[in-house]
Amino acid sequence: MRTRFILINTSHAGNVGAAARAMKTMGFDDLVLVAPRWDNVLRREETIQRASGALDVLRNARIVATLDEAIDGMTHLCATAMVPRDFGPPTSTPREHLPQLAAGAGASGEQGVGFLFGSERFGMQNEDVYRCHVALRIPTNPQFGSLNLGAAIQVVAYEWRLALGGFGDADTAPPPEGPRRADTQQVAGMLDHWERALVDVGFLDPAAPKKLMPRLQQLFHRAQLTDEEIHILRGVAKAMSAAGGPSR
Repeated sequence: MRTRFILINTSHAGNVGAAARAMKTMGFDDLVLVAPRWDNVLRREETIQRASGALDVLRNARIVATLDEAIDGMTHLCATAMVPRDFGPPTSTPREHLPQLAAGAGASGEQGVGFLFGSERFGMQNEDVYRCHVALRIPTNPQFGSLNLGAAIQVVAYEWRLALGGFGDADTAPPPEGPRRADTQQVAGMLDHWERALVDVGFLDPAAPKKLMPRLQQLFHRAQLTDEEIHILRGVAKAMSAAGGPSR
């Protein structure tokens, strides 16, 4: 399964280097930074020093302007958020969620999992958490639960590698593939289509949408939609719009 670590609005260069080191120790190398504080963060001295030999991860890392670019091609998104969000995804520990995710990978065709980490000061924005399938919570001391970004990435990377079977027999045959899972961009496009259709049929008031779309987003995340199911749901939305007339 393709694995990507996504850092959003990272402000400390050293944490980028620490992230690269944590990833490499667990055999991962796909690092994407979304609008970091420093445009040249991958070349800064502190970054290189903290990477401690994981320079290949830094060389392969990408900097993008938006989260949409960072999650392109991913089918399962894991937020890291200590505080549950209203109408957000279910909260789980890495050890509870990741073995289930790994076990289902072979039956769901080609997949990509993205682990999202927010800024050091503010964590993840609500709208970014809403886009995820699960919010991972690392169990910590109730009196002192603050984890450094690099440490959090190391814990998640370790738990994910453990769920994938560690570094054992590389010749083990993979499980048979099933239908291809829809990626996050396909789901987001379908949700936009449904939002317009719900307005067209008078079910959704765009002036007072409340939390309908975040709730639908979580519903569709739980469904683990395939490519074919996305096409079906878009067809339903198209029929709704045709029946309801132009948007109000």
